[in-house]
Amino acid sequence: MAFQQGLSGLNSSSKALDVAGNNIANASTVGFKSSATHFADVYGASLQGGGGSQIGIGATLGAVAQQYTQGNITTTNNPLDIAINGSGFFGMSLNGATSYTRNGQFHLDKDGYIVNDQSRSLLGVMADSTGSIPQTPPTDQLKVDFVTGTPAATTDASITANLDSRKSAPTVSPFTTANPDSYTSSTAMTVYDSLGNPHTLSYYFVKSSTANQWDLYTGLDGAALTAATSTPSLLTFSASGVLTSAATLAKSFTVTTGASALNFDINVSDMTQFGSGFAVNDLSQNGFAPGNLAGVSVSDDGIVQASYDNGQVRDIGQVALFNFRNPNGLAAIGNNQWTETGDSGQPTPGNPNTGIFGVLQASAVEESNVDLTAELVNLIVQQRNYQASAQSIKTQDAILQTLVNIR
Repeated sequence: MAFQQGLSGLNSSSKALDVAGNNIANASTVGFKSSATHFADVYGASLQGGGGSQIGIGATLGAVAQQYTQGNITTTNNPLDIAINGSGFFGMSLNGATSYTRNGQFHLDKDGYIVNDQSRSLLGVMADSTGSIPQTPPTDQLKVDFVTGTPAATTDASITANLDSRKSAPTVSPFTTANPDSYTSSTAMTVYDSLGNPHTLSYYFVKSSTANQWDLYTGLDGAALTAATSTPSLLTFSASGVLTSAATLAKSFTVTTGASALNFDINVSDMTQFGSGFAVNDLSQNGFAPGNLAGVSVSDDGIVQASYDNGQVRDIGQVALFNFRNPNGLAAIGNNQWTETGDSGQPTPGNPNTGIFGVLQASAVEESNVDLTAELVNLIVQQRNYQASAQSIKTQDAILQTLVNIR
């Protein structure tokens, strides 16, 4: 039996060395999970049953178990590198087949899909047309649009400014845009037509000789305005400088770009008239031109946002995480990917940073969890075990040789 015992010891140590060597080789592999060898002793079956005189016949490999402990997180310069801090796996799709990984090194392919180096698409839930993310099964392949698509015409605008109450009515009358002395203050902002063309909306404020009243003239694209050809909006303020007239002004302009006429409301509810200089605090509107993708970001709860060079920011979707009752039952298929098996159980999907699922960190990756020092020590231990098993075979061989030499 010593030959069989020694041989099993050699096999066991050899497999342990293989596992340690694989761990060491992947010490720098992002998302890699180290493995540990589990061994079991072997006893020969006997019709007489067990007893105190049983002698084992060696060792066998019981299992190679992956260790799903957390790896260190390292920051990178790629906003689509995503690390999981906690439990869970990314879901990846390729030709309808789903796999799972802890390697969050992603990028955009030519079609805008978020993929890994093997062109597997990241799974999650895409946002709907309103930007809301429905609570549906995470079976969508997350995709980022390189352009914002259809432009939007301005339908609402807003101005927040203070008009200087110390000012007197202009010395030049009537109002005309050709003479700056005929108006008290002015500013401008950009609005968009239905084709996404930008237009300059100008505001001209004229202090009235009547206390606490101002005339507001608005023009588009530098059009010449006069008191005779334009109807101003009246802004009336209380003695404390708060607007008391209509808070919304309806405006309509015809454009020459082939787009529909611009019709929008201007919100002036936050306009004030205090004893300080003219100051514009905010100019905003809801229209935009088509824009190209400028950047992508991922929040700690998996929300993917795309920003465009026209100032638009859109929620694209949400990254999903998946968990298993028995992760050690997953089947490794290489490239840091695992697949579901009967032993692992079915995947449980969920949102990052909720319940049992970990938090995501963008511009970061999870390093291998290999303890290089421990693996190097394990190499020494398994080498000694291998030598000892070989020595037991050598000893048994010497004993047999002695028996053979008996005359």
